[in-house]
Amino acid sequence: MKALWQKGWRAGLCALLLLWIVHSIFVNEARQKHGAESFAKFPRTERWKEGWKIGPSQLARTLGTVHPFYFAASILLMGSTLALGVVRWRLALKVQGLDLRWGRAVEISLVAHFFNSVLLGSNGGDVMKAWYAARETHHKKTEAVLTVVVDRLIGLWAMLLFACAMMVLNLRLMLDNSWLRLLAIVIFAMMVAGSVVLSMAFWGGISKRWSGARAWLRRLPRGAWLENILDSCRLFGRAPFFVTRSLGVSMLLNAACVAQFIVISQGMGLSISPALMFVAVPVVICISALPVTPNGLGLRENLFVQMLAVIGVDPTSALSLSLLAYAGSLFWSLVGGMVYLVLKDRHHLAERELQAGNDP
Repeated sequence: MKALWQKGWRAGLCALLLLWIVHSIFVNEARQKHGAESFAKFPRTERWKEGWKIGPSQLARTLGTVHPFYFAASILLMGSTLALGVVRWRLALKVQGLDLRWGRAVEISLVAHFFNSVLLGSNGGDVMKAWYAARETHHKKTEAVLTVVVDRLIGLWAMLLFACAMMVLNLRLMLDNSWLRLLAIVIFAMMVAGSVVLSMAFWGGISKRWSGARAWLRRLPRGAWLENILDSCRLFGRAPFFVTRSLGVSMLLNAACVAQFIVISQGMGLSISPALMFVAVPVVICISALPVTPNGLGLRENLFVQMLAVIGVDPTSALSLSLLAYAGSLFWSLVGGMVYLVLKDRHHLAERELQAGNDP
């Protein structure tokens, strides 16, 4: 019941946020059609009816304005972010002495992307990715699972760093608007927290100042397992150039994410400065990564509408931009679902054969 409640309130909040932003946009479309003064004279229920009568067709027309070539290019850019994610994950695997072949790493990443879209919660795909990674080894299961966690943490930390850098380059825009100032504070706080977590995980801190920290850790339930995780984390900090290489790959991934939105906006004929898009996209992605709604749905759309409204983009176009970008993600989720259905039996059979071969 506790698990159902945790998933249920997130799904409910997601639906509520989507309904609220869509309803607001639909009513705004009706207001523009009838004129603000005459529309204000309508009873509230009539305003809502007019909004839901006019709004859906207008949203559909706006979604249909994107040029097919630009939309296809955005899908390829989304695919490039998944490929770069595989590169970064394999760097983490190699630190732990796990050499997962390219093809298998791509399969697991696509399947994880599929489960991120279909499971409630924001980390369903990571759970599946960790499960598959653990199945790839019979002697370093904990380390394999840890690589998935570290890969996600580095990716989020790199996006936070990217967002902070872009906000500094557009400091005047961030300071001139109270809504953007609030978002900047949230991003900076997340950046500081992520830096503390990564630095303590990779290079330590408590055990260096308190000699009895390890002894206390061993007395905890499953203390030996926790100590193993801690030692495995230290390997990431000691590995030459791991952090810098992962950060470099992540920055390329972040740039590809922003490029996807820029391409879609150009395909829709929106005049949005690329410099401003380099601020909006990472900020929205970072805040949407918080485990509030399934896959960030609802929260992401509201943030895009609010942020792009600051630079004069109408709400319908901003919502369409977010939905079209999400459609590119769903395309690769569909590919991941097909990979899962086609290859799962083969890999399950291979695992049974391996276990039978190792059975004394």
